[in-house]
Amino acid sequence: MPAIAISRGDRWQVYHRLRDLDIPAYCFPDGMLRADVSTPLAALQVRSVIYQITASRKDLVELLDRCWRVKG
Repeated sequence: MPAIAISRGDRWQVYHRLRDLDIPAYCFPDGMLRADVSTPLAALQVRSVIYQITASRKDLVELLDRCWRVKG
């Protein structure tokens, strides 16, 4: 998986959420976060967690709006 720049505070949120999803994740002293992705589902979950943490409020609202339009 490629390296993605995430702030240190956000990194801990990503770490804990990945652990909640049973995706092995590790934070290193140098500030790096590593997630062990072994399935396509895990890759999608990692992408989703990072997006939820790093996306702007506007982007998240637009995503939610699109989901509601598809459902309705």
